[in-house]
Amino acid sequence: MRAIPALALGALVLPLSALAADPHSYAQPEQVRVTHLDLDLAVDFPHKALGGTATLSLDWKNPKAPALVLDTRDLKIARVEGLDAAGRATALKFALAPRDKELGSKLTIQAPKHPGKVRIVYATSPQASGLQWLTPAQTADKKLPFMFSQSESIHARSWVPLQDSPAIRFTYKAHVTAPKDVRVVMSALNDAKHPLDGDFRFDQPHPIPSYLLAIAAGDIAVKETGPRSAVYAEPSVVGKAAHEFEDTEKLIEATEKLYGPYAWGRYDILVLPPSFPYGGMENPDMTFATPTVLVGDKSLVSLVSHELAHSWSGNLVTAASWRDIWLNEGFTTYVQGRITEAVYGKALADEEALLSARALQKSIGEMPENSQKLAPDPRGVGADDSLSDVAYDKGSWFLRTLEERFGRATFDEWLKAYFHRHAFTSITTEQMLADMKTNLVDAHPGKMSWDQARAWVYQSGIPKDAPLPTSARFQAIDKERAAFLDGTLDAAQLDAKGWNTQEWMYFLDRLPDAPPLSKMKQLDAAWHLTGTPNAEIGMRWYSHAIAAGDRNVWEDAREHMTRIGRMYLTLPVYKAFAATPEGLAYAEAAYARAKDGYHPMTQGAIESILRKARQGKK
Repeated sequence: MRAIPALALGALVLPLSALAADPHSYAQPEQVRVTHLDLDLAVDFPHKALGGTATLSLDWKNPKAPALVLDTRDLKIARVEGLDAAGRATALKFALAPRDKELGSKLTIQAPKHPGKVRIVYATSPQASGLQWLTPAQTADKKLPFMFSQSESIHARSWVPLQDSPAIRFTYKAHVTAPKDVRVVMSALNDAKHPLDGDFRFDQPHPIPSYLLAIAAGDIAVKETGPRSAVYAEPSVVGKAAHEFEDTEKLIEATEKLYGPYAWGRYDILVLPPSFPYGGMENPDMTFATPTVLVGDKSLVSLVSHELAHSWSGNLVTAASWRDIWLNEGFTTYVQGRITEAVYGKALADEEALLSARALQKSIGEMPENSQKLAPDPRGVGADDSLSDVAYDKGSWFLRTLEERFGRATFDEWLKAYFHRHAFTSITTEQMLADMKTNLVDAHPGKMSWDQARAWVYQSGIPKDAPLPTSARFQAIDKERAAFLDGTLDAAQLDAKGWNTQEWMYFLDRLPDAPPLSKMKQLDAAWHLTGTPNAEIGMRWYSHAIAAGDRNVWEDAREHMTRIGRMYLTLPVYKAFAATPEGLAYAEAAYARAKDGYHPMTQGAIESILRKARQGKK
């Protein structure tokens, strides 16, 4: 790696680590850069594979560059060809390096004549880390198999050979064939009326980073929810999902009023089977979402606000590396709060901000010092590890602080202009700070010192003067929780009949890590939390009840954690079981039965928890 001297921007000095090549990619964009991708793929359910061609359009930056270097993981490369302006193909020599556990295999294609396009004929592995293949029995309707991708953070390389770095943006077109009756969708404009004829074509005219490349195929029905939005889901789920997400157009309009026009044309939502490892994935034009938000009362539609917000913060303006991912997630979590406030009221937005802040206050001290920083030293931090609570919750807390210091009108003006100035580009933390210094901090002196701003980004922990919203409902819950724990208030006397999901989450979050068993039994007898269909409440309830020693919840907890593949809602229950030898044995047996239904990412995370527990590590 070439040493690059630090660049001074007024009082801002860029760390060398921020300017170095992406440590999570083999790509060499300073030599040659991919500008467009043409995919021609077939969905092969029996062999759990995608196969066909990826044709990359290239912009050769270095006239002496000898090769094109791409990222792959577990791909079977059949041949590589260079295409001239007339489309004539010439075979190119290539070498696939040994597999690195995290980064996959570097693909080096010898191309000294610098063809304008390179075509790669390949197939994916059934174990592709970015794809999950479900049998009909693992779906809601149990009629057809299902396949979906999850490319973030560095898993696109497991199903397409490309430059898998968020710094590199490209447009794409795709032709995908599949069995008839199967609908294929991608992170591009989708046609809700497309016949299920097994032949689909897609066009993404806006340049996107590789982690936003997405595909799904299965028994997928469609219901319109607005003039530019629809819900896609299995037939038995689509009606419920359309009701839950019927406010989507209101959310889009509210965000446009704050930050300018929606740039992507349509905003559709695909509700996936329960094994989807995340709450949502902000794939352009089509968010992929977990079914765990379908609770019937719209209390968890902040997930839609979050993924929609990414259409500005993340998809429009993208972090240039995984070290900078707080530029996506912190900004998005802030914007999510503003959307929630505009559509559902300030009280709910404040409750959600307090929930995240209190959770971060509890957890951040247990993290390594480097991991507590918004812009950490990327050495030793895996790409997937970058997507932590710090990126989301400390990042949004920083922006709420800026809003308070500069005033909402001034801060909104800067943020809207920031999105416009950097639209369809990938930027570093330092580039964002340079923009903020010039256009916010220096333009409005006396509101916040530059040292204070930098401390939020580069120092560990949370600044002592970090502001928090207040919530009268949460304050009342704090008093009731304390009275319940000290025995002056019986569980049945809790004023919980009107609590929304967030208020139950707050009550449970701030219980002792291992509450008295008698208290948990009283709580369950009064409010019947065991067996709850609400996964947010269930995750918190089972974790605390297991820690308290309540064996009566084990079977329902097992059902919760094996039915749901969303890591955020599943891993804490595994951790609670793994804290005792008996619980660990139970969790290992449960995982052995459920493993095949989990996404590869979820499998890896659960296996890490169980392995560390066996080794006596936290």
